[in-house]
Amino acid sequence: MLVLVAPGQGAQTPGFLTPWLDLPGAADRLAAWSDAIGLDLAHYGTQADADQIRDTAVAQPLLVAAGLLSAAALGDIAPGAVAGHSVGEITAAAFAGVLDDTTALRLVRKRGLAMAEAAAITQTGMSALLGGDPETTVPHLEKLGLTPANVNGAGQIVAAGTMEQLAALEADKPEGVRRVVALKVAGAFHTHHMTPAVDVLAEAAAELSPGDPKITYVSNKDGRTVDAGSEVLARLVGQVANPVRWDLCMETFKELGVTALVEVCPGGTLTGLAKRALPGVKTLALKTPDDLDAARELIAEHSAA
Repeated sequence: MLVLVAPGQGAQTPGFLTPWLDLPGAADRLAAWSDAIGLDLAHYGTQADADQIRDTAVAQPLLVAAGLLSAAALGDIAPGAVAGHSVGEITAAAFAGVLDDTTALRLVRKRGLAMAEAAAITQTGMSALLGGDPETTVPHLEKLGLTPANVNGAGQIVAAGTMEQLAALEADKPEGVRRVVALKVAGAFHTHHMTPAVDVLAEAAAELSPGDPKITYVSNKDGRTVDAGSEVLARLVGQVANPVRWDLCMETFKELGVTALVEVCPGGTLTGLAKRALPGVKTLALKTPDDLDAARELIAEHSAA
């Protein structure tokens, strides 16, 4: 049983789209999406520096475009389930047929702009905590005024809040936490700091006509599968200001009988978590087109199974 997953913000690196644009049709597809959303995705994916692609309004559509491009390069595949981490949920919604590719890009462009605007109100950020026990870590974060914005499983929680609160965390780590790593994001996503973006996204979503998922869709809200396109869309809106429960998504993958997990470009983060939390599950991250053949072999083996 194969799960196809899409990463969230922080996975992007300068120039990561460059090799993908050499694939037949990829540059034309990216150009059409760029025209549709008013953002030069090819420029940001090939020439922009780390600070430019850290901008939320740029990073989010760039990540969704990369996921869609790399998945298209795999050909006609039939995963048993799809999921995405944070903004990757929009990519997954397109995989499942809830949104078409252009609609997904238009929605994520509005999401990125709204979240960037919300992030500008107060200087905020996010830091990953490596190690520790959630039962100890979460109360410690709350004591510092921080939100456990991403509960990722495999011993990783991402804290979000003001820069002052994150500095206090550096000086006062929860028991058992080995390291605190600042993430390359420009705001405290999936917290109350993003509440202003929810209304903007809700207004955008109200104009859409989503389809019901054609593939099992696993939601960040609680790890549950969602059968109705309208519910997928409602969860995408609300998730902006609520924690990502990737740990529960992986629990659902287990319950579904996952045997292999492929992470679309820019892959690496979610396969890393799966290697620790889903022992025995084969994983593959699409980083460059050189990974496509191995991914196709894995998909053929586990889709058939």
